[in-house]
Amino acid sequence: MKGAQLTENKWVQFLFTCMFAIIGGAVFQLIHIPLPWLLGSMVFVLIGSKLFTQIKPYWPGVLRNTGMGIIGYTIGLSFTLSTLKEIGKQLPSMVLLTVLLLLFTLLITFFMSKLSGISFPTALIGSIPGGLSQMIPLAEEIKGVDLTVVTFLQVSRLMMIIFCVPLLIFSPLMTGLGNPSLSASTHPASASWAGLFPNIWLFIVVCTLLALLAKKINFPTAFLLGPMIGTIALNIAGFHGPDLPTVLMNGTQLMFGGYIGLLLKPESLKNAVKISATAVLSGIVLILCALALSVLLTIMHPVSFVTAFLSLSPGGMDQMAIIAKEVHGDLSILICYQLFRALFISVAVPPLLKAAFKKYEKWKSAAN
Repeated sequence: MKGAQLTENKWVQFLFTCMFAIIGGAVFQLIHIPLPWLLGSMVFVLIGSKLFTQIKPYWPGVLRNTGMGIIGYTIGLSFTLSTLKEIGKQLPSMVLLTVLLLLFTLLITFFMSKLSGISFPTALIGSIPGGLSQMIPLAEEIKGVDLTVVTFLQVSRLMMIIFCVPLLIFSPLMTGLGNPSLSASTHPASASWAGLFPNIWLFIVVCTLLALLAKKINFPTAFLLGPMIGTIALNIAGFHGPDLPTVLMNGTQLMFGGYIGLLLKPESLKNAVKISATAVLSGIVLILCALALSVLLTIMHPVSFVTAFLSLSPGGMDQMAIIAKEVHGDLSILICYQLFRALFISVAVPPLLKAAFKKYEKWKSAAN
Protein backbone atom coordinates (compact mmCIF):
# COMPACT_ATOMS: atom_id res chain seq x y z
CA MET A 1 0.00 0.00 0.00
CA LYS A 2 2.82 2.35 0.88
CA GLY A 3 4.51 1.60 -2.42
CA ALA A 4 1.30 2.44 -4.31
CA GLN A 5 0.94 5.69 -2.37
CA LEU A 6 4.55 6.57 -3.15
CA THR A 7 4.10 6.07 -6.93
CA GLU A 8 0.98 8.26 -6.86
CA ASN A 9 2.82 11.11 -5.12
CA LYS A 10 3.15 14.08 -7.49
CA TRP A 11 6.67 14.89 -6.27
CA VAL A 12 7.81 11.32 -6.92
CA GLN A 13 6.21 11.40 -10.38
CA PHE A 14 7.85 14.73 -11.18
CA LEU A 15 11.31 13.65 -9.96
CA PHE A 16 10.96 10.44 -12.00
CA THR A 17 10.12 12.47 -15.12
CA CYS A 18 12.76 15.11 -14.38
CA MET A 19 15.42 12.40 -14.12
CA PHE A 20 14.74 11.33 -17.71
CA ALA A 21 14.69 14.97 -18.87
CA ILE A 22 18.10 15.72 -17.30
CA ILE A 23 19.66 12.47 -18.56
CA GLY A 24 18.33 13.20 -22.07
CA GLY A 25 19.71 16.73 -22.06
CA ALA A 26 23.11 15.54 -20.81
CA VAL A 27 23.32 12.73 -23.38
CA PHE A 28 22.34 14.98 -26.29
CA GLN A 29 24.87 17.59 -25.16
CA LEU A 30 27.54 14.91 -24.93
CA ILE A 31 26.93 13.77 -28.52
CA HIS A 32 26.62 17.40 -29.75
CA ILE A 33 22.98 17.36 -30.88
CA PRO A 34 21.60 20.91 -31.48
CA LEU A 35 19.43 22.29 -28.65
CA PRO A 36 20.34 19.32 -26.42
CA TRP A 37 18.30 20.34 -23.38
CA LEU A 38 15.14 20.81 -25.46
CA LEU A 39 15.43 17.80 -27.78
CA GLY A 40 17.15 15.45 -25.33
CA SER A 41 14.66 16.00 -22.52
CA MET A 42 11.75 15.67 -24.97
CA VAL A 43 12.96 12.36 -26.45
CA PHE A 44 14.00 10.75 -23.16
CA VAL A 45 10.81 11.75 -21.33
CA LEU A 46 8.73 10.34 -24.20
CA ILE A 47 10.68 7.06 -24.20
CA GLY A 48 10.85 6.80 -20.39
CA SER A 49 7.11 7.35 -20.00
CA LYS A 50 6.41 4.44 -22.38
CA LEU A 51 9.03 2.03 -20.99
CA PHE A 52 8.42 2.51 -17.25
CA THR A 53 4.68 2.41 -16.66
CA GLN A 54 4.83 1.68 -12.92
CA ILE A 55 5.10 5.40 -12.17
CA LYS A 56 2.84 7.86 -13.96
CA PRO A 57 4.98 10.69 -15.41
CA TYR A 58 4.15 14.22 -14.35
CA TRP A 59 5.37 17.64 -15.49
CA PRO A 60 3.97 20.70 -13.67
CA GLY A 61 2.33 23.31 -15.88
CA VAL A 62 4.05 25.99 -13.82
CA LEU A 63 7.42 24.89 -15.23
CA ARG A 64 6.23 25.28 -18.82
CA ASN A 65 4.68 28.65 -17.96
CA THR A 66 7.91 29.80 -16.29
CA GLY A 67 9.86 28.75 -19.37
CA MET A 68 7.48 30.69 -21.58
CA GLY A 69 7.92 33.75 -19.35
CA ILE A 70 11.71 33.55 -19.64
CA ILE A 71 11.48 33.26 -23.44
CA GLY A 72 9.05 36.20 -23.48
CA TYR A 73 11.60 38.23 -21.52
CA THR A 74 14.47 37.39 -23.89
CA ILE A 75 12.30 38.25 -26.91
CA GLY A 76 11.29 41.58 -25.36
CA LEU A 77 14.95 42.54 -24.90
CA SER A 78 15.44 42.52 -28.67
CA PHE A 79 12.71 45.10 -29.38
CA THR A 80 13.62 48.77 -29.93
CA LEU A 81 11.80 51.70 -31.54
CA SER A 82 13.72 51.19 -34.79
CA THR A 83 12.76 47.51 -34.74
CA LEU A 84 9.08 48.33 -34.34
CA LYS A 85 9.25 50.76 -37.30
CA GLU A 86 10.85 48.06 -39.44
CA ILE A 87 8.11 45.61 -38.46
CA GLY A 88 5.47 48.16 -39.54
CA LYS A 89 7.04 48.16 -42.99
CA GLN A 90 6.81 44.36 -43.14
CA LEU A 91 3.10 44.07 -42.25
CA PRO A 92 1.98 43.45 -45.88
CA SER A 93 4.58 40.68 -46.12
CA MET A 94 3.28 39.12 -42.89
CA VAL A 95 -0.24 39.00 -44.33
CA LEU A 96 0.89 37.61 -47.70
CA LEU A 97 3.20 34.91 -46.34
CA THR A 98 0.75 33.80 -43.62
CA VAL A 99 -2.03 33.41 -46.18
CA LEU A 100 0.28 31.53 -48.56
CA LEU A 101 1.37 29.13 -45.80
CA LEU A 102 -2.26 28.42 -44.87
CA LEU A 103 -3.17 27.86 -48.53
CA PHE A 104 -0.29 25.38 -48.84
CA THR A 105 -1.65 23.67 -45.70
CA LEU A 106 -5.11 23.43 -47.29
CA LEU A 107 -3.67 21.85 -50.44
CA ILE A 108 -1.48 19.41 -48.48
CA THR A 109 -4.40 18.41 -46.28
CA PHE A 110 -6.61 17.62 -49.29
CA PHE A 111 -4.11 15.08 -50.66
CA MET A 112 -3.25 13.67 -47.22
CA SER A 113 -6.95 13.13 -46.49
CA LYS A 114 -7.32 11.16 -49.73
CA LEU A 115 -4.24 9.04 -49.05
CA SER A 116 -4.90 8.31 -45.36
CA GLY A 117 -8.68 7.99 -45.29
CA ILE A 118 -8.93 10.59 -42.49
CA SER A 119 -11.93 12.88 -42.97
CA PHE A 120 -11.02 16.24 -44.54
CA PRO A 121 -12.25 18.38 -41.58
CA THR A 122 -10.25 16.26 -39.10
CA ALA A 123 -7.12 16.34 -41.28
CA LEU A 124 -7.36 20.10 -41.84
CA ILE A 125 -7.85 21.04 -38.18
CA GLY A 126 -5.02 18.66 -37.29
CA SER A 127 -2.69 20.30 -39.81
CA ILE A 128 -3.17 24.05 -39.19
CA PRO A 129 0.42 25.15 -38.38
CA GLY A 130 1.21 26.34 -34.88
CA GLY A 131 -2.43 26.27 -33.80
CA LEU A 132 -2.66 23.47 -31.20
CA SER A 133 -4.23 25.57 -28.44
CA GLN A 134 -6.71 27.13 -30.87
CA MET A 135 -7.58 24.02 -32.88
CA ILE A 136 -8.37 21.62 -30.02
CA PRO A 137 -11.33 23.70 -28.75
CA LEU A 138 -12.48 24.18 -32.36
CA ALA A 139 -12.34 20.41 -32.97
CA GLU A 140 -14.64 19.91 -29.98
CA GLU A 141 -17.25 22.24 -31.51
CA ILE A 142 -17.43 20.77 -35.04
CA LYS A 143 -19.55 17.71 -35.65
CA GLY A 144 -17.77 14.65 -37.02
CA VAL A 145 -14.22 15.76 -36.15
CA ASP A 146 -12.10 13.13 -34.35
CA LEU A 147 -10.52 14.98 -31.40
CA THR A 148 -7.98 12.22 -30.69
CA VAL A 149 -6.69 12.29 -34.27
CA VAL A 150 -6.57 16.11 -34.31
CA THR A 151 -4.53 16.15 -31.08
CA PHE A 152 -2.14 13.47 -32.35
CA LEU A 153 -1.63 15.19 -35.72
CA GLN A 154 -1.00 18.58 -34.11
CA VAL A 155 1.36 17.29 -31.39
CA SER A 156 3.30 14.85 -33.55
CA ARG A 157 3.80 17.45 -36.29
CA LEU A 158 4.94 19.98 -33.68
CA MET A 159 7.38 17.49 -32.14
CA MET A 160 8.73 16.57 -35.57
CA ILE A 161 9.26 20.24 -36.47
CA ILE A 162 10.90 20.97 -33.12
CA PHE A 163 13.31 18.10 -33.80
CA CYS A 164 13.92 18.66 -37.53
CA VAL A 165 14.20 22.46 -37.68
CA PRO A 166 17.27 22.67 -35.38
CA LEU A 167 18.98 19.91 -37.37
CA LEU A 168 18.30 21.89 -40.56
CA ILE A 169 19.44 25.18 -39.00
CA PHE A 170 22.76 23.71 -37.86
CA SER A 171 23.28 21.67 -41.03
CA PRO A 172 25.73 22.48 -43.87
CA LEU A 173 22.69 23.60 -45.90
CA MET A 174 22.29 26.68 -43.69
CA THR A 175 25.96 27.35 -42.96
CA GLY A 176 26.60 27.10 -46.70
CA LEU A 177 24.41 30.15 -47.19
CA GLY A 178 27.03 32.25 -45.43
CA ASN A 179 24.69 33.33 -42.67
CA PRO A 180 26.63 35.48 -40.19
CA SER A 181 24.24 34.40 -37.42
CA LEU A 182 25.95 31.02 -37.35
CA SER A 183 29.53 32.22 -37.27
CA ALA A 184 31.52 31.71 -34.10
CA SER A 185 32.67 35.31 -34.09
CA THR A 186 29.17 36.58 -33.38
CA HIS A 187 28.68 34.37 -30.33
CA PRO A 188 28.44 36.68 -27.33
CA ALA A 189 30.18 36.04 -24.07
CA SER A 190 28.12 34.13 -21.54
CA ALA A 191 26.19 36.40 -19.18
CA SER A 192 27.09 36.19 -15.50
CA TRP A 193 24.77 35.61 -12.53
CA ALA A 194 26.15 38.71 -10.79
CA GLY A 195 25.19 40.83 -13.81
CA LEU A 196 21.50 40.00 -13.31
CA PHE A 197 21.14 42.15 -10.21
CA PRO A 198 19.59 44.51 -9.29
CA ASN A 199 17.82 45.26 -12.63
CA ILE A 200 16.34 41.78 -12.98
CA TRP A 201 14.00 42.30 -9.99
CA LEU A 202 12.03 45.02 -11.80
CA PHE A 203 11.62 42.80 -14.85
CA ILE A 204 10.59 39.78 -12.74
CA VAL A 205 7.82 41.76 -11.02
CA VAL A 206 6.51 43.39 -14.22
CA CYS A 207 6.71 40.17 -16.27
CA THR A 208 4.92 38.14 -13.59
CA LEU A 209 2.12 40.68 -13.15
CA LEU A 210 1.52 41.02 -16.89
CA ALA A 211 1.59 37.22 -17.38
CA LEU A 212 -1.12 36.81 -14.72
CA LEU A 213 -3.14 39.71 -16.17
CA ALA A 214 -2.90 38.29 -19.70
CA LYS A 215 -4.02 34.90 -18.39
CA LYS A 216 -6.99 36.48 -16.57
CA ILE A 217 -8.26 38.18 -19.74
CA ASN A 218 -7.71 34.99 -21.79
CA PHE A 219 -4.95 36.48 -23.96
CA PRO A 220 -3.43 33.86 -26.33
CA THR A 221 -0.14 32.33 -25.03
CA ALA A 222 -0.46 34.64 -22.00
CA PHE A 223 2.70 33.48 -20.23
CA LEU A 224 4.79 34.27 -23.30
CA LEU A 225 3.17 37.50 -24.50
CA GLY A 226 2.58 39.10 -21.08
CA PRO A 227 6.29 39.09 -20.12
CA MET A 228 7.27 40.00 -23.68
CA ILE A 229 5.01 43.09 -23.70
CA GLY A 230 6.24 44.11 -20.22
CA THR A 231 9.88 43.77 -21.23
CA ILE A 232 9.33 45.75 -24.45
CA ALA A 233 7.66 48.57 -22.49
CA LEU A 234 10.49 48.72 -19.92
CA ASN A 235 13.10 48.45 -22.66
CA ILE A 236 11.64 51.37 -24.65
CA ALA A 237 11.23 53.38 -21.43
CA GLY A 238 15.00 53.19 -20.90
CA PHE A 239 15.33 50.31 -18.41
CA HIS A 240 17.91 47.79 -19.56
CA GLY A 241 17.29 44.12 -18.81
CA PRO A 242 20.34 41.87 -18.33
CA ASP A 243 21.14 38.91 -20.57
CA LEU A 244 20.53 35.52 -18.97
CA PRO A 245 23.29 32.99 -18.12
CA THR A 246 23.67 29.89 -20.29
CA VAL A 247 22.66 27.57 -17.44
CA LEU A 248 19.34 29.37 -17.08
CA MET A 249 18.67 29.22 -20.82
CA ASN A 250 19.45 25.48 -20.80
CA GLY A 251 17.01 25.10 -17.92
CA THR A 252 14.38 26.91 -20.00
CA GLN A 253 14.86 24.40 -22.81
CA LEU A 254 14.42 21.55 -20.33
CA MET A 255 11.16 23.10 -19.02
CA PHE A 256 9.74 22.89 -22.54
CA GLY A 257 11.25 19.52 -23.46
CA GLY A 258 9.80 17.66 -20.48
CA TYR A 259 6.35 19.11 -21.12
CA ILE A 260 6.34 18.33 -24.86
CA GLY A 261 7.63 14.79 -24.28
CA LEU A 262 4.46 13.92 -22.36
CA LEU A 263 2.02 15.33 -24.90
CA LEU A 264 2.15 12.52 -27.45
CA LYS A 265 0.05 9.43 -26.63
CA PRO A 266 0.12 7.11 -29.68
CA GLU A 267 -1.44 4.24 -27.70
CA SER A 268 -4.81 6.03 -27.74
CA LEU A 269 -5.04 5.93 -31.55
CA LYS A 270 -6.67 3.56 -33.99
CA ASN A 271 -4.70 3.09 -37.24
CA ALA A 272 -1.66 4.62 -35.51
CA VAL A 273 0.77 3.69 -38.32
CA LYS A 274 -1.32 5.32 -41.06
CA ILE A 275 -1.97 8.47 -39.01
CA SER A 276 1.70 8.69 -37.95
CA ALA A 277 2.78 8.44 -41.60
CA THR A 278 0.29 11.20 -42.46
CA ALA A 279 1.68 13.44 -39.72
CA VAL A 280 5.28 12.87 -40.83
CA LEU A 281 4.55 13.47 -44.51
CA SER A 282 2.52 16.63 -43.86
CA GLY A 283 5.26 17.88 -41.52
CA ILE A 284 7.94 17.35 -44.16
CA VAL A 285 5.91 19.11 -46.86
CA LEU A 286 5.12 22.04 -44.54
CA ILE A 287 8.82 22.44 -43.73
CA LEU A 288 9.62 22.46 -47.47
CA CYS A 289 6.90 25.09 -48.01
CA ALA A 290 8.37 27.19 -45.19
CA LEU A 291 11.82 26.93 -46.83
CA ALA A 292 10.39 28.12 -50.17
CA LEU A 293 8.54 31.02 -48.54
CA SER A 294 11.71 31.93 -46.62
CA VAL A 295 13.50 32.51 -49.91
CA LEU A 296 10.68 34.86 -50.90
CA LEU A 297 10.94 36.74 -47.59
CA THR A 298 14.70 37.28 -48.01
CA ILE A 299 14.03 38.72 -51.47
CA MET A 300 11.33 41.06 -50.14
CA HIS A 301 13.25 42.25 -47.04
CA PRO A 302 16.90 42.35 -45.89
CA VAL A 303 16.67 39.51 -43.34
CA SER A 304 18.92 36.48 -43.01
CA PHE A 305 17.67 33.16 -44.37
CA VAL A 306 17.78 31.58 -40.90
CA THR A 307 15.65 34.37 -39.44
CA ALA A 308 13.21 34.07 -42.36
CA PHE A 309 12.97 30.29 -41.99
CA LEU A 310 12.36 30.41 -38.24
CA SER A 311 9.82 33.21 -38.73
CA LEU A 312 7.79 31.06 -41.12
CA SER A 313 8.39 27.59 -39.65
CA PRO A 314 5.08 25.90 -38.76
CA GLY A 315 5.94 25.36 -35.11
CA GLY A 316 5.15 27.27 -31.95
CA MET A 317 6.68 30.73 -31.51
CA ASP A 318 8.13 29.79 -28.11
CA GLN A 319 10.07 26.83 -29.57
CA MET A 320 11.22 28.82 -32.61
CA ALA A 321 12.37 31.63 -30.29
CA ILE A 322 14.55 29.17 -28.34
CA ILE A 323 16.21 28.09 -31.60
CA ALA A 324 16.63 31.69 -32.78
CA LYS A 325 18.25 32.60 -29.46
CA GLU A 326 20.82 29.84 -30.01
CA VAL A 327 21.74 30.92 -33.56
CA HIS A 328 21.43 34.69 -32.93
CA GLY A 329 18.55 35.17 -35.35
CA ASP A 330 16.51 38.38 -35.29
CA LEU A 331 14.07 37.62 -32.47
CA SER A 332 11.97 40.73 -33.04
CA ILE A 333 11.26 39.87 -36.69
CA LEU A 334 10.67 36.20 -35.85
CA ILE A 335 8.19 36.85 -33.07
CA CYS A 336 6.18 39.34 -35.14
CA TYR A 337 5.71 36.89 -38.01
CA GLN A 338 4.93 34.02 -35.61
CA LEU A 339 2.64 36.23 -33.48
CA PHE A 340 0.76 37.57 -36.51
CA ARG A 341 0.13 34.00 -37.70
CA ALA A 342 -0.98 32.90 -34.21
CA LEU A 343 -3.39 35.85 -33.91
CA PHE A 344 -4.68 35.27 -37.46
CA ILE A 345 -5.29 31.61 -36.62
CA SER A 346 -6.99 32.56 -33.34
CA VAL A 347 -9.25 35.28 -34.75
CA ALA A 348 -9.88 34.60 -38.43
CA VAL A 349 -9.40 30.87 -39.01
CA PRO A 350 -12.01 29.35 -36.60
CA PRO A 351 -15.05 31.25 -37.99
CA LEU A 352 -13.84 30.67 -41.57
CA LEU A 353 -13.45 26.93 -40.93
CA LYS A 354 -16.85 26.68 -39.24
CA ALA A 355 -18.54 28.37 -42.20
CA ALA A 356 -16.59 26.25 -44.71
CA PHE A 357 -17.38 22.98 -42.93
CA LYS A 358 -21.11 23.82 -42.81
CA LYS A 359 -21.09 24.27 -46.59
CA TYR A 360 -18.99 21.09 -46.91
CA GLU A 361 -21.57 19.10 -44.93
CA LYS A 362 -24.44 20.53 -47.03
CA TRP A 363 -22.59 19.68 -50.24
CA LYS A 364 -21.82 16.18 -48.93
CA SER A 365 -25.47 15.62 -47.98
CA ALA A 366 -26.69 16.86 -51.36
CA ALA A 367 -24.19 14.60 -53.16
CA ASN A 368 -25.51 11.57 -51.29
